[in-house]
Amino acid sequence: MNHTDKIAYENLNKLNKEFELEFKEKFHSFLASGWYVLGNEVKTFEENFAQYCGAQYCVGVANGLDALQLGLVAFDFPIGSEILVPSNTYIASILAIINAGHIPVLVEPNSNTYNIDEKLIEEKITSKTKAIMVVHLYGQIAQMDAIEAIAENYNLEIIEDCAQAHGASFKGKKAGTFGNIGAFSFYPTKNLGALGDAGAIITSNEVLFEKLKALRNYGSEKKYYNKYTGLNSRLDEIQAAFLNVKLPHLDKITLHKRKLAEIYQKKLTDKVIKPIEIENGFHVYHIYNIRTNKRDELKEYLVENNIHTEIHYPVSPNHQEGYQNYFKGMKFPISEEIHKTTLSLPISYATTIEEAERVIEKINCFFNN
Repeated sequence: MNHTDKIAYENLNKLNKEFELEFKEKFHSFLASGWYVLGNEVKTFEENFAQYCGAQYCVGVANGLDALQLGLVAFDFPIGSEILVPSNTYIASILAIINAGHIPVLVEPNSNTYNIDEKLIEEKITSKTKAIMVVHLYGQIAQMDAIEAIAENYNLEIIEDCAQAHGASFKGKKAGTFGNIGAFSFYPTKNLGALGDAGAIITSNEVLFEKLKALRNYGSEKKYYNKYTGLNSRLDEIQAAFLNVKLPHLDKITLHKRKLAEIYQKKLTDKVIKPIEIENGFHVYHIYNIRTNKRDELKEYLVENNIHTEIHYPVSPNHQEGYQNYFKGMKFPISEEIHKTTLSLPISYATTIEEAERVIEKINCFFNN
């Protein structure tokens, strides 16, 4: 590779190249079937993804936001209930709570793992608290032993935002199976990515499963009879077909990303803060983030060297303009510090080991000058 070649943060064309022939075969099969909504591809994916995760059931929906929102709606919490959620999460977690008619209550993360700090949860619990929305950020599961104990003690539901944690596990148990609801996104950049928007909810609760199937389809269990106030949020048949191609390769994708992470961990300078894997955890590295007070200068330097990075995320939720009705004046110093210093390095299935080595070389060079 020429050192002037661009290293993309993500190259979806390259990432999906090895699946192209199967995608085309699936598309022709889909087209010929004449059944384009909630057909056999969706059914097959739901069964296979539930089995992969270790859940009884899976309900395919339109996207990850809807998965979270419908998961909340299915519980029938009183409108205006308080849902605890990490203060450094992506805005979709918070938006789902608001869209479901509830109040997001932010809890600071652990500054080492970036997941919700289980030690800070209890102080935020009130008589209105109904659930803890756990976000397995960057691909690592939160400290679920402690969180499960708190939920049981206070009679709270656990809702898992697994948008970045396909296949991640803690003590051998996969993401999405600790609470009654696990919500997934299959946005194209995810470890298991579709070719457009797609999402799913997993559960082992049959009552919730039947309700969720209705909620995603206008609230209807029987056509034209609407038992619930639902949404039109069905996993597209064609996206399910593409996901059926990629699901058998998910472990291979994860293995590659973990290999890149291992190289970063070993060879990156200790002048940046690197991720920490928790004991008994299996991190799938949807995102490999480092932290440095020189984040913006480093990002610019890497661009000058044809290396592209991302920031997940540049603005903390409490400072987002559209959410000041909920968080105005509130301060979350741990979250704000993470948002000011975090930088995500290329760790795609399309990123080569040689490219990762070049990223390391340039970062180390930046800090040694």
